[in-house]
Amino acid sequence: MAQSNSGTKKIFVTGVNGHIGNNIVRDLLEHGYSVKGSVRSLDDPKKVDHVRQHAIDLDCQDRLELVEGDILDADGWSEMISGCDSLFHTATIYSNTDDGQLIIDTAISGTVHILSAAKRAGIKRVIYTSSIAAVGNTPKGREKTEADWQTERDSPYTVAKTDSEKRAWELAETLDLDLRVINPGAVLGGSFVNPTPSVEFFPDLISGKIPMAPKIPIPIVHVKDVAKAHRRAYEVEEAEGRFIVAPHKNITFADVCKTTRKLYPDSKAAKIAIPRTLMFLVVFFDWISGMKSGKRMMTRKRAKGLFKGDSNLSSDKATRVLGIEWESLESCIKDSVEGFNS
Repeated sequence: MAQSNSGTKKIFVTGVNGHIGNNIVRDLLEHGYSVKGSVRSLDDPKKVDHVRQHAIDLDCQDRLELVEGDILDADGWSEMISGCDSLFHTATIYSNTDDGQLIIDTAISGTVHILSAAKRAGIKRVIYTSSIAAVGNTPKGREKTEADWQTERDSPYTVAKTDSEKRAWELAETLDLDLRVINPGAVLGGSFVNPTPSVEFFPDLISGKIPMAPKIPIPIVHVKDVAKAHRRAYEVEEAEGRFIVAPHKNITFADVCKTTRKLYPDSKAAKIAIPRTLMFLVVFFDWISGMKSGKRMMTRKRAKGLFKGDSNLSSDKATRVLGIEWESLESCIKDSVEGFNS
């Protein structure tokens, strides 16, 4: 098992059942930390079993404790967090189809409740999971950095991530917290129970249910690198501000399909790429699908917002300051596909 100079410090992680959260747990345990993690229900095997399995695999069950908490509830958090050395806040709703107002309320209210609790518990350094949704993909044609902020409001998730991160920075100043923010791209890789929008399309992609690949810009990062970025943001004293973690840039969904075909020659991954001018077909077929499922993945408004920009985002700061050596695009895709078979 890999170790670090953690000195058996204890990290509180919210939302440990999620794709990013449970991978953070694994990374921290591998590097000698103790972890106290929150889930909404300890009675739900889908929220706890895979998290506890990390500690079983690494033979360190004594360094993992799970507690029950809902970030929409302001009460009790400071007591739960008390005694920990840092807080990693990952809990949110990552969805393009669920109740829009609930997505926004969970992100903003959860941020207020958790960061306020950290202050009351005497925690100084907080690592906060945001998204490139808060950075944006415009202006097109130039590299986006941590200085950029999202200006589009084309989906509840985009609004939630942008407004909640801005609220986090306001709170950090008011509460005198050492806030460090991770802004991941589309998070691929395995170790998930409920697949997120970043990976949920892979079974359909492999089986040929996605006949054409839209050239939607999609900057990509492996979930292992996202977990590592959180830990390193805590460990590196000189780390400060935001960190974009999206090393696989200037690519599109069509490029993901192409790489998938190379990795899985027998798959039925789409060979036909759809230019922007034919995106109305994607929107139309999504509308047809939505009539059956009740969920829309690609509305006209969202498609228009995606094509306003590109996937040219700089991860240079994370590479330099956090010292991350990034997983390959092939590893991102392969581990995502295999995640459905594990």
